[in-house]
Amino acid sequence: MATLTTQVISLAGLNPAYVAAGGSGDKVAMSGDRTFLHVKNGGGSPITVTLTATGAVRGQTVTSPTVSVPASGERMIGPLTADLLAGTSDGLAAISYSATTSVTVAAVRI
Repeated sequence: MATLTTQVISLAGLNPAYVAAGGSGDKVAMSGDRTFLHVKNGGGSPITVTLTATGAVRGQTVTSPTVSVPASGERMIGPLTADLLAGTSDGLAAISYSATTSVTVAAVRI
């Protein structure tokens, strides 16, 4: 799993750099409720992005959120928040993809 570099959006604008989605998934650091994930699917079939939930509500495990990214489409996902997604060992959000061929991703923060 690669840790994505979070890119900061500024008043001057941001031309985000995208990286190939990791075959075994990716991780990203979160900053309050200002971190988002932008996923582009250049493939001919839809994919599912899963955010591994680590939070609990009243002792009950929270279901990991999933987002469908259509073929040749893209989705902005977030905000990624620590109370729901922070990994117990590293504090990072873990992301997995149902397929990674022609899939690119960028982590951005406002």
